[in-house]
Amino acid sequence: MSVWWSAGRQGWSAVGQLVSRSGHRSRSQLATLTTTTTTATTSPAHLRPSLPVTSVLHRCRAYTTAASANLPPAKTGHAASQDEKREFMSIFPDLVRDLTEVGTHSDIPDAQKWFAKVLQYNAVGGKMNRGLAVSLSFKLLASQDQITPENMKKAHILGWCIELLQSFFLVADDIIDGSQMRRGKPCWYLNDNLGPSAFNDAILMEAGIYKLLHKHFRDVPYYGDMLDLFHEMTLKTALGQALDLLSCPAGQRPILKKFTMERYNAIVKYKTSFYSFYLPIALSMYMAGITDKELHRQARTILVEMGQFFQVQDDFLDCFGDSSITGKIGTDIGKGKCTWLSVVALQRASPSQRLVMEEHYGRPEEESIKKVKAVYKELNLPATYRAYENSTSSMIRIHIQQISRGLNHNVFFNFLDKIHKRSG
Repeated sequence: MSVWWSAGRQGWSAVGQLVSRSGHRSRSQLATLTTTTTTATTSPAHLRPSLPVTSVLHRCRAYTTAASANLPPAKTGHAASQDEKREFMSIFPDLVRDLTEVGTHSDIPDAQKWFAKVLQYNAVGGKMNRGLAVSLSFKLLASQDQITPENMKKAHILGWCIELLQSFFLVADDIIDGSQMRRGKPCWYLNDNLGPSAFNDAILMEAGIYKLLHKHFRDVPYYGDMLDLFHEMTLKTALGQALDLLSCPAGQRPILKKFTMERYNAIVKYKTSFYSFYLPIALSMYMAGITDKELHRQARTILVEMGQFFQVQDDFLDCFGDSSITGKIGTDIGKGKCTWLSVVALQRASPSQRLVMEEHYGRPEEESIKKVKAVYKELNLPATYRAYENSTSSMIRIHIQQISRGLNHNVFFNFLDKIHKRSG
């Protein structure tokens, strides 16, 4: 197993040192270090509302180094080893055949060939961390007798179902946002002048999820749980997307008065956290026979928190990241997205800086984007982000330790180790 998915003991040791250096601060004091709202796991301290950003930063400085004023360092790597990735990729052609086999819809071969092309362009090419997380987590959660070749194949199939869900969302999202690049190549809707008709291809990929689930899982006891989970995660993600779009209606300027941290957290929770973080682990839990509702609640709480951490990073990388590493060109400023950077900037802006935001945020012209980025730098948001990243990572590690022993903590440490200080 790769270093990205090794046990999180070193990380927890670092947290212990951090707490020791801080003069043995109580958990309730440490819990105030995050700018996002967290939900309680087992400690009542986590129910307390988060502090304003300025107060958060004041407390964060004790935990950051002199390097915190710099941009986060590039950190590459993947969630799984090359062998695990090859094993995961090896079943993809079989799944394409499952979805496009001529015998199923023999009277529409052109549509079947097109579906195969859609899958091959959109479902592969990313880091596949969501999909790989199912099998890697299953290995940590299941008993030894459950880890059979047949079950590992099922875990990989579930992983590909998540990758199809991800591709469904991305194709639609790129059309809505007018994005140009995805995973280092032109967005699907830009191919062959597809334009809005690419929405149907997104629908094809979503429909493919349920075809695969029925074909490979209809006889397993957790089939109903999985169907409910995919339907629930799809709805939650769509609601998050709707909330995001309502912050900047199509053809209009962004409504900056709606850019609050509360709204931002809600967008992230629904649009990203549930399907990207909770879904892979929940599926592996069901496969391992873990159905206890309290354990699923605890897993969901920490994974949603982790998803918020991930999205703040994503917002930062959209503005300050290297497109050759991220594989996409940042569009958040030009599209007027409600992002962590824009919310914090509006919280801290002077009257003159707010005027710049009101005039230029949401305009696609390069000059406007430069002016907004200049405000971000004047407000020292790269350092603000670095302080947030370090303190939030430490707090999540503490929250992981509070999860019941019925869940292997390494599942969560592995996820966190992958996203902390990522570059793309």
